[in-house]
Parts: sequence; C-alpha cells; structure tokens
Amino acid sequence: MSSHVPAGPAAGSARSARRRRVLVAATATACAAALLGAAPAGAQERTGVPVNAQSPSGHAQKQLVGYFTQWGIYSGFFEKNLISSGEIKHLTELDYAFSNIAADGTCASGDSWADYQRPFAAGESVTGQADAAGQALLGNFNQLRELKAAYPQLKIVMSIGGWSWSSQFSGLAATAAGRQKFVSSCVDQYLKGNIPGLPAGAAAGIFDGFAVDWEYPGAPGNGNPYGPQDTPDYTALMAEFRTQLDAAAPQGTHYLLTANTSANPATAAALELNKIAKVVDWFNVMTFDYHGSWEPAGPTDFASALFQDPRDPNPANNRYTVTQAVQYYEQHGVRADQISLSIPYYAHSWTGVAPGPHGDGLFQTATAGGGTPNYNQVVAAPGKTYFDPLSAEPYKYDAASGTFYTYDSPASVWIKGQYIRAAGLRGTMVWSLDGDTSDGQLTAALGAGLNGR
Repeated sequence: MSSHVPAGPAAGSARSARRRRVLVAATATACAAALLGAAPAGAQERTGVPVNAQSPSGHAQKQLVGYFTQWGIYSGFFEKNLISSGEIKHLTELDYAFSNIAADGTCASGDSWADYQRPFAAGESVTGQADAAGQALLGNFNQLRELKAAYPQLKIVMSIGGWSWSSQFSGLAATAAGRQKFVSSCVDQYLKGNIPGLPAGAAAGIFDGFAVDWEYPGAPGNGNPYGPQDTPDYTALMAEFRTQLDAAAPQGTHYLLTANTSANPATAAALELNKIAKVVDWFNVMTFDYHGSWEPAGPTDFASALFQDPRDPNPANNRYTVTQAVQYYEQHGVRADQISLSIPYYAHSWTGVAPGPHGDGLFQTATAGGGTPNYNQVVAAPGKTYFDPLSAEPYKYDAASGTFYTYDSPASVWIKGQYIRAAGLRGTMVWSLDGDTSDGQLTAALGAGLNGR
C-alpha cells in the first residue's frame, strides 16, 4: 500500500486542502439548492447502473457498499430482494453483518442457522430453485454464492464485530499470538471456506475480504473491555490482517480490508489513522447516529447532517457533521480517496416534542427518546416532511402526536453522493439495505448522486 503523507510542504498542502474544502462545500450547497426542486424525483427514477461503470463525466464509479444483515431473513428480507428492489444494480460491494468472535479469540458464526444451515425455498432463493436435500452449504452463505454467480463483479465482504459483538477485540489484539490466531481463524473460515461441521472448503469463493468493525478501540462501546493499549494494538491487528490477506490471496488477486471507524473526533483520536491508512483499502467512517433517542430530553437534532446548521442549540462539543469528520480524517493522514461516508437507512425519533416557533419541532426539547424505524417505515408515518438546506437533511414532525424524526431521504443521499464526488472521496457505506423501500428509492438516488446523474 502506498504512503498517505501528502507531497510537498505541509503548509502548502494545508492551504490546498482548505481551498478544496471551500470549493466542495460550495458545490454541495449548490446541490442542496437544486435538490429542493425537481431533482430528487428524477434521481429516484434512474436505475440500471452497471457495476464499475464510468459516470457521464468520466469519473470512475464510486464505491457503494451496502450492508446485508444476517437476521434480515427472519423478517422476510432475503438476498433475492436486492434484485427485485433494483438495489443490486447500484452496489459495488455487499457487506455481511456479522461474524461473531468466540471467547477463545477466534472468528465464529453468531447464528449458524441463518449463516449456513437454513434451507431456502424456491420463492426465497436468488435462482428461484429450492435448496436440495443433502446440500452441503445452505443459508445466507449459499444465497450469497448464488448472488455472486449472477453478479460476478459484486464484491462480498464479511464484516466482523459490530456494536453487539466487539467484546473480544481488546483481549485478542493484546498480543502478537492472539492477533495471528484470530486473523488466521477468520481467513480459514471465511476465505478458505472451512466452516465447522461442513466439508472442507464448503464456503470457499464467497467472500472477498473483511470489514473490521471494532466498536471501539480505546472506548467502551457496548460495555466492552478497553484501555489505552487498544490504540497500538488496533494498528497491529489491522497490519496482521493485511499480511495474512496478502499471503492468502491467489496470484493476481487482492482481498479487501476495510475499517469501520468512528466519525466522532473524540473517539477517532484513539486511532493511529495515518498508520492504519497504509494497510487498509479504505475507511467506512460511520457518519451517522450523531443525535438520537439516547438524548431523551433533546434537543431534536440531525442524526447525519452534512453541514452544520448555525441554529443548532447544542454545545460545541456535541455538534457533529459529515464534513467535520472528513476534515478530521484528512488532517490525520488519510487521503480523500480512502474515506467512505456512512449513510443511515433508518431514523431516530423523539416524542413529546413541542412545535416550537416555526411549528416544525426542530431543535426543540422532548420528553422521551423514540425508536429507530427504517426509512421505509418513516415515509409512511404520520407527519409533515421538511428539508433543512443549511444541514442538507430532511426531518419529519407530527404535531398531533409530538413525534419528531431525523433520517435521510432520496434528496439528502443524492446530495451526499454529489458531495462525495466533489470531495474526491472513495464512496459510501449504507446501513442497512433492508431499510430501503421495496423499489430501492434510497439506493437508486444514492447511486445517481455518486455517479453524476
């Protein structure tokens, strides 16, 4: 991997970066203004973008990474839904959530039934054919294999950890032996396809790499063990992944390695970003969950604002934006083309919200935090939809019930796609694809924005 130290004098590089940020902000602001007209509807209607195509302006297509959740099948969202919704036409990569980590510090399935044991009926499968009796590999893994056969340019990546399954990272990463053992187990199981209890190599050829989702080095996350040692240990763990992936890759091929990392500068400060950038293909910066139900008294605010609305009543240390995260990563040695921004396909909500002076519930106190409905549920929920051109984000307020929603829409994801292009970023990651509408409105608009349509 190439170095990520900018060429030329540091002061000149800083001035150049500042000029580029001003230009990018102006471009994206113009996009926001355009989106308030007819552009969103047009963006929703465009479909059929081939993977790895060139955009009309000649730029290579940006990465559009979509998360497919292991547990989605229990609510009827199957791999075949990506085809019927049209989302598959826009995806460059599908990340599978998640691999668990066993207590002994090795990769392990968190739900073997969903992963590779559940038989799929004909109406549930990618091919339209039911799994056969005695078939070695079943479940989501076999459906991913069928999806890859139908769309061979699609990369499929195993994501490891996540919010619920990051408790073992700090311990396993603490020693060289622990790191080697862990990475070797992940490579053996998911890349070589040696699933416990199945014939050797039964799942080979499905996955094209790993997305490491440790939430978070140097921070408790979901009540996990952590400490200052996580900072160098995380760097060493990612380097171990790169070493073993390169060794395992067949000649002429490359296994992907990405890092899902915090957009909060205070949490990202525990990462040696300039060192990690030398071994990962890119960072999926989690530019969402800025505000939500964990702030039950409010004020209501945006979960994934692109820009800062100057009216935001939060204190300075609780104001977050996508552009702030990009600036932080670039200032800490990450190239723009290694930054991929995350977009939520879900909402955060509050209840007991008064209308406020503008009657829209924005930046108002609340009596309780609400839920996290998918985008496809929010669009059907009661209330009036608004769009804030200052933050480039929509919101919904139901005055009758006092419910406020912050979320992303086809309009806002199109703007974010245009911003990614203007800023020269790598692309985007979305969580998660089952939150989109049945006709894939969010993904179609995002694909159009990323590729200049």
